[in-house]
Amino acid sequence: MPLPEHPRMSDVAARAGVSLSTVSRALRGASGVAPAVRAEVERAAAELGYVVSRGASSLVTGVTGRIAVLVPFLQPWFFGVALAGVSTRLRASGQDMLVYQVGDVDELDAYVRSLPLRSNVDAVIAVALDLGDTAVARLDEIGLPVVFCGRRVPGRACVFTDDTAAAAGATRHLLNLGHRRVAYVCSRDQTGFSWSSRDRLRGYEAAMAEAGAEAVVVTEPPGHQGGALAMARLLSMAEPPTAVFAESDDVAMGVLQVARRSGIDVPGDVSVMGFDDNDVAALLDLTTVAQPVTEMGERAAELAVRAVRAAGPVRDHVHLDTRLVVRQSTAVPRSRREGPAGGTEQRG
Repeated sequence: MPLPEHPRMSDVAARAGVSLSTVSRALRGASGVAPAVRAEVERAAAELGYVVSRGASSLVTGVTGRIAVLVPFLQPWFFGVALAGVSTRLRASGQDMLVYQVGDVDELDAYVRSLPLRSNVDAVIAVALDLGDTAVARLDEIGLPVVFCGRRVPGRACVFTDDTAAAAGATRHLLNLGHRRVAYVCSRDQTGFSWSSRDRLRGYEAAMAEAGAEAVVVTEPPGHQGGALAMARLLSMAEPPTAVFAESDDVAMGVLQVARRSGIDVPGDVSVMGFDDNDVAALLDLTTVAQPVTEMGERAAELAVRAVRAAGPVRDHVHLDTRLVVRQSTAVPRSRREGPAGGTEQRG
């Protein structure tokens, strides 16, 4: 019998002696197909020269092989790295990734209510979206599995780090070096404080209160420009801080820029701490808190793929650890390094 010029899934099913849905599941690598049956389907597809069509497969099984990823931004370091982690794991599982930029709750609402999102993907990964209970409920209305990446959401599948504990530990590092005048630079954009900003600020304030030290908080826009504005304000104080903890490495870059342009030695006159451990932190020799952003994306993708293939809901909470990376931007304060009348403190 001559082979069809343009083989279809039905041709593969007829040749292998199975149903269309079995062909679709076998060629997608889905579970529930016996190894011998899968091998027979793959053999039939190879003999016919058939390449699986996403569209045909989805008509049979209702599964598209695509997962949507919602992000508030595309450019900052965190989101690019998280997306790379998601993409790597989805590609390894034979899934496609569709990225939607959702800048605020109104945009999220529009996407949730749109027919394309409901019909074109099998699951949704929300990356570091600052969502209230109402917005989370909106996502549930899609009727698809939802996985949260970079944030803990009770009762939902999520991958996260503990920003509050990490910020508290970073603050204690500065306090243990001997700093008592430790300032915190917090970011706020036109929509307000992000959940990570609030959690990191909470950790800083808890550590300062624990040590009986006064919290010094300045708030500026996100990024290195905000960090520069914040450092200018701190240097104008009657009693400038001896250490500055910036809520992100991007903010810390602005802090370092103003300090060095003002002739302030880092860490001789002021210690600087960041958060993230982005690609530039090592080049700047910046002490920071490293969070496993790539792994966050990978683990979120794994949960999404498992949710698509599972019979029931997936509600795993995956808590990943952060770690303190000590470099040359933090040190013992000058007042502790020098003895009485400015003399050098003797050690040993």
